[in-house]
Amino acid sequence: MTLRSAPRSAAALASLAVVAVPATLAAPPLLAQDPPSVGRDAALALEYPPLSFEPPRARLEHVAGGVPVLFVEDHRLPLVSVFARFKGGYGLFPRERYAAATALPALLRNGGTTALPPDSVDHRLESLAVSTSFGSGGESMFASMNVLTPVLDEALSLWSDILRGPRFDSVQIEVWRGRELESVVRRLDDPRRLAFSEFNRLMYGDHPTGWEMEAADLDPEDLRPELLRAIHREVFCLDNLVLGVTGDVGWDEARGRLEDFLEGWLPCPGPLPEPPQPRIRREPGVYLIPRDLSQSTVVMAHATEVRRGATEEYFASRIGNAILGNSGFSSRLLSRVRTEAGYAYSASSLWTTPRRAPGLVGAITQTRSETTVAAVRLILETIGEMTEAPPSPEEVALAVDQTVNGFVFNFENPSQVVSRQMLYLAQELPRDWLERYVDGIQAVGPEDVGDVFARHVRPEDMIILVVGQPEGFDEGLEVLGDVRIWEVSGVSER
Repeated sequence: MTLRSAPRSAAALASLAVVAVPATLAAPPLLAQDPPSVGRDAALALEYPPLSFEPPRARLEHVAGGVPVLFVEDHRLPLVSVFARFKGGYGLFPRERYAAATALPALLRNGGTTALPPDSVDHRLESLAVSTSFGSGGESMFASMNVLTPVLDEALSLWSDILRGPRFDSVQIEVWRGRELESVVRRLDDPRRLAFSEFNRLMYGDHPTGWEMEAADLDPEDLRPELLRAIHREVFCLDNLVLGVTGDVGWDEARGRLEDFLEGWLPCPGPLPEPPQPRIRREPGVYLIPRDLSQSTVVMAHATEVRRGATEEYFASRIGNAILGNSGFSSRLLSRVRTEAGYAYSASSLWTTPRRAPGLVGAITQTRSETTVAAVRLILETIGEMTEAPPSPEEVALAVDQTVNGFVFNFENPSQVVSRQMLYLAQELPRDWLERYVDGIQAVGPEDVGDVFARHVRPEDMIILVVGQPEGFDEGLEVLGDVRIWEVSGVSER
């Protein structure tokens, strides 16, 4: 696999190479035929061979019960990391289980085990110097631990107890519930968070992607220990599990320890339901959440059918999104909205590409109240330009180089390699996805970007949500389309 050097790397080097040299120390003039030896011209004259990058690959093995294991051996430090990923997140359960499924990872870590109360678990983890993490997404839950090699067996035993035999301590359940209730109230205080969460609800409605925790979800009856145990039983079982191991351990030794770790784990009681397909809002319009603020938060998008996978339009959408507004100061949106017009400190694009469902394409900004409509118009105009003509070869080359050359930083250590490949495995991407991704990005040209924007992006169909003070806007939002007041869900005004 070949990585292209960034086109401005020589110029950047030149900016570091220019130094003031006293006249008495200056080198004698060079002959005309000799290349310059110092300064900007010397840096620009440098030639680089193509960089070769072969992304590290974890070994795919299997242990008892057919559980897949991604493994990377690394003896540089006396540390071992173990990862567990389980199919099953809040998005696979009905809304009445939303709070319990969301709470489960935190309560595994903080709620004790059948043998040990929460403070004893904390003490054991600290005495063994075990670093742990627990989390979840819409369709999965995951946990990891990192520990010194000499105490790996003890740490694995404790980690197994945490994952397999949670206590779900009632005090810790109430602590988690109290934090969530406070977060529900505080959501109104953060305009950006409010805009994002309400835009998801606006677009996805009663679908897990559109859900936001509400006070009604947090009734104590919806966090009963028996309900938590029922969800735990459906998710934390062998058929849902993928493991990863990296660090100071050979495969034969790791396999034996994993066999012990999995001994006694039960198969799943049955298959989990498939993720529900969203019914995304398609009708364009303008929605307002009135707030007494000096600046507006704007989120706009419409549905798109581009999916994550080894297709030309997927790779072109990645480069197009970078050019439009996902590459910082070199992007068109930031150049137009911030640098040229001075409407906002930041403006960026979004183009989500879920594996099995439609995504969204659009833009985000925060701007002064008195430039709200002008900023929205400029963003729509900039997006429209991308649909009307392909970007320049220079823009594409820069976006490709930034994407590919930045890709290597996803593999700075074996833990990153294993965790990313566990995700790819869960998403049923091909085993050679890493190579396909880089090769696909490098193959993108201006016409590919122009074509994917022309076919999949429609500025006139944007659904626009504005959080702000309408009395302070430069124009009425009606000039952008039909306006409706959007009622915030699940909270009371204070």
